[in-house]
Amino acid sequence: MDWKSKVQAGFETVDADPAFKQRAIQNLEQWLTDPDTAAYRPQIDWLIEQGRYSDLLDAFYQVLPFGTGGRRGAVGIGPNRMNLWTLNASVQGHVDYLKQKFPNVSELHVVLAYDVRQFEDQRKVYNPALPNPVLHLSSKEFVHSAACVYVANGVHVHVLPADSQRYLATPELSYSIRHLKAHGGLNISASHNPPDDNGGKFYDERGGQPVPPDDQIMSDMVDQVTSVRIIPWADAVRSGKIHWLESSVHDAYIEICRKQTLVPPPRFDEIKVVFTPLHGVGSMTAMETLIAQGFRPIPVPEQMAADGQFPNVTGTPNPELPVSFDRAVVVAKEQQAHLILSTDPDADRIGCMACETLDGPSEFRYINGNEIAMLLTYFKLAKLTEQNRLPKSPVVVKTEVTSNIVTRVARHFGSQVIDNLLVGFKYIAEVLWQLESTGTYEEVKATLDDYVIGVEESHGAMLMATVRDKDASAAALLLAELALDLKRQGQTVVQLLDRLAKQFGYFRNDGINIVMTGIEGKSNMIKMLDTLRNNPPAQIGAWKVESFEDLRNEDGRMGPLKGATDAASRNFLIFRLAANTSGKLPLSARVVLRPSGTEPKAKAYVEVGCDPYTNHLSDAEWNAIRADVDAHVKAIGKAFVAMAMGTVGLTPPA
Repeated sequence: MDWKSKVQAGFETVDADPAFKQRAIQNLEQWLTDPDTAAYRPQIDWLIEQGRYSDLLDAFYQVLPFGTGGRRGAVGIGPNRMNLWTLNASVQGHVDYLKQKFPNVSELHVVLAYDVRQFEDQRKVYNPALPNPVLHLSSKEFVHSAACVYVANGVHVHVLPADSQRYLATPELSYSIRHLKAHGGLNISASHNPPDDNGGKFYDERGGQPVPPDDQIMSDMVDQVTSVRIIPWADAVRSGKIHWLESSVHDAYIEICRKQTLVPPPRFDEIKVVFTPLHGVGSMTAMETLIAQGFRPIPVPEQMAADGQFPNVTGTPNPELPVSFDRAVVVAKEQQAHLILSTDPDADRIGCMACETLDGPSEFRYINGNEIAMLLTYFKLAKLTEQNRLPKSPVVVKTEVTSNIVTRVARHFGSQVIDNLLVGFKYIAEVLWQLESTGTYEEVKATLDDYVIGVEESHGAMLMATVRDKDASAAALLLAELALDLKRQGQTVVQLLDRLAKQFGYFRNDGINIVMTGIEGKSNMIKMLDTLRNNPPAQIGAWKVESFEDLRNEDGRMGPLKGATDAASRNFLIFRLAANTSGKLPLSARVVLRPSGTEPKAKAYVEVGCDPYTNHLSDAEWNAIRADVDAHVKAIGKAFVAMAMGTVGLTPPA
């Protein structure tokens, strides 16, 4: 039996759309006959021989989608995997896009960054005894390949020296694009994804990721690529179009982060802060920023080395996961530290744990992304107010899925608030661009000088207009300064959280992942969202649905869709629940559902909040209200996930 007949028969055993199967056969045929992909053939032949039909179908049924600004996914063989073939096609499309966008610019410039990743096939997909072009493929090699495409197309590239032991963090890339007045950039990173993933995201000349309709135009140009112009690395270097990034750019980035300082620097050992980069690049950015401002961060020794396999991290290297702090907590208890800070591999996300008591041995409380957003917003607004430095028309920005307590905090200080953005810091960056270019964003009138902070529940904060992406370095500094400022008053971060809950209301926000992997999962995900969109529930658990909003609705507040990328970003369902007034304080609640743009899952964001504390409440009553909020979040989340998965005949895992 020839390979095609064998694969066709094998695909019949996989539950998937027949069109996907036909496309996979066509792509397999191309990869098995095209000289450009000949190096991949031994592994493809072996997968066919082994009957790995589900793996083959998933790897070949489509070209890895060029989503909202780039591609990210599992490294591997096939058009639906991250490899040099998919990356170089993306870069060629980006070149074509830049030339169309800047027709009168003769010398285009881009900045390239990469993280610590290296593919080692931890999922055991391939035969280790056969040649494998993607095995050991690093982010640095991805960047060098991209540089060869850019230079072949006449574009100047700014990148770290080939022998550099440094890496460029995501926020530092954003800063460098603006600092060097480049026309765009590319970041090779999969952020906090599992070790065998990687990705490439493109940046515009403003240092942010493109938003609709620009991202759609770029995506279309990537899809139209039929051939890639590329030259060898040595020729690219000899061309004179490769420019090594100088240390002065890095120094300028650290200095701009340091200037976000809000309190006098610490005296010698006045506060103990434990820091871990989780084997990523944060030691070269966030840690340097802390040191520059007088802090003496205590490292977690076994997690300091840059290592794309993240060998000493429990789970994935994601500060959003409390388990990733396990080794840092050991160090913090040994040192009787006051604060733990961590950064993800590309140092854009910040993680935090805080001591519960100042003196002697202490337990540590995990601070989630919504709490970090609230703390940073409160601290910056409070200190600027105290120092008479608050802008005339202050602006605070957050995304729709971020806790509404941020809105309450911002309005308390008289700030204008933009609090309904789509997920992603590119939309916060777009607000800055609108303020910069027009002085307005919807009803808000302000300038860049009025911008205070932008936050998202995903452990991200953008504290300055000179960086147009989330930035763990400036966030780390302000969290350390917050803990320092509180310690000088004899208080802890945990005590401040409790105080702010009383002042602004207690909010509980839970994120629940609905994971649906593989090609079958993709079909179920689409069906689930469409069912909920077309037939929204009238009730979720014990709560009535008061209003429903589909952000894809072209008659709604976001207007007509600007293309497929806009439709993907607006694949967003909001269920606002009727207020619960049966207790001592009214409770509000909502559920937001959206599919991830980078992982095989949808995420349900559940929020329940109460009104601020009043003096007629006893401590026992206040604690009971908080417990009630927590219980409602769990109940709503459980009911919603069961209902959502039930639309495709699935039940939640036990």
